[in-house]
Amino acid sequence: MHIAFLTPEYPHEKVTNAAGIGTSVKNLAVALAKTGVKVTVFVYGQKTQEIIKENTIDIHLIKSKKYKLFGWYFYRKYVENYCNSIISKEKIDLIESPDWTGITAFMNFKIPLAIRFHGSDTYFCHLENRKQKQKNFWFEKLAINKAKGFIAPTKFAGEISVELFKIKNKEIKTIHYGLDLQNFENENPKEFEKNCLLYIGTLIRKKGVLELPEIFKKVKKDFPDAKLILIGGDSYDLKTGSKSTWELMKDLFKEDLNSVDYLGKIPYSEVQNYIKKANVCVFPTFAETLGMVTIESMAMQKAVVNSNIGWAQELIIDQESGFLVHPSDHEIYADRIIQLLQNDFLCQEIGKKARERVEAEFDINILVNENIGFYKKIVNQNKV
Repeated sequence: MHIAFLTPEYPHEKVTNAAGIGTSVKNLAVALAKTGVKVTVFVYGQKTQEIIKENTIDIHLIKSKKYKLFGWYFYRKYVENYCNSIISKEKIDLIESPDWTGITAFMNFKIPLAIRFHGSDTYFCHLENRKQKQKNFWFEKLAINKAKGFIAPTKFAGEISVELFKIKNKEIKTIHYGLDLQNFENENPKEFEKNCLLYIGTLIRKKGVLELPEIFKKVKKDFPDAKLILIGGDSYDLKTGSKSTWELMKDLFKEDLNSVDYLGKIPYSEVQNYIKKANVCVFPTFAETLGMVTIESMAMQKAVVNSNIGWAQELIIDQESGFLVHPSDHEIYADRIIQLLQNDFLCQEIGKKARERVEAEFDINILVNENIGFYKKIVNQNKV
């Protein structure tokens, strides 16, 4: 079998961007390749046009193009034509794409298209109770209509997406994102920087980062030496029009700002060192489909205080493999962090259970077989 992925991001030094979608695609691509499945990755919106061979995986960088009019249409057709040429040449069986921006709207592939619900603009607008541009919904709906089947990383994300796009009579399968657990080992979980909190992710309102200053303020009352490390790119804020969410956060931190260390984007290879260093990891997000950084932190035996919304209840068993709290419940959120900072044994026990949870639910070497089974079903249905 030969599977292709069409994606806007992928972890590689020559790729412009790599975040949650890219990480999950690469984890699956590598696992598929290990089973003998041939994998091709098409990464659109890039600075260069080239083909990179990484072990047995072919990565095609598709350069961005500008058009005087209707660029949203003509670039899609350019990507479609490029992919179809490789599909024919390499005898690819199925292509998978994310739902975000409806990139496959207007595209017609020679093989079945599967869409994974990484999180569409429609989905995020719904969770944030934010008005969506009609054009964005239109693109995503057109893309959805062309797909032969769908994969959701959580049951919650799948059910919401099905409802929003009114999907009927198509194959929908819940398969979690997975990790290659041998790459997420923490040999010394008892060693960490006391009272160090860690957040990883884009600084953007939907990730709940604007809740962190008030939560951190309450933690500091009990732990004056507490420190907060933030890792991730800065972002524009839709609600206020601010070019920088970090600037908004700085104003909210006030006198606690000197205990906050914002590192911006750092190489993915360095992030694990900060996870190991953390006493507690915090992810107070309002909008997610699963949350790769949450399960990565859990895999490294860290106590996590996470959002309790929908998808998160499929990741963590509250008070066993982590804590689940609504991001706007600042008092309770801070109390959970304080509870962990006060008790190293509790941190270690929750971290141990977190690792066990990831081993049971998010091992890519197990989940890869579910993906293969889904792909085969869609391909075989298309032959009938």
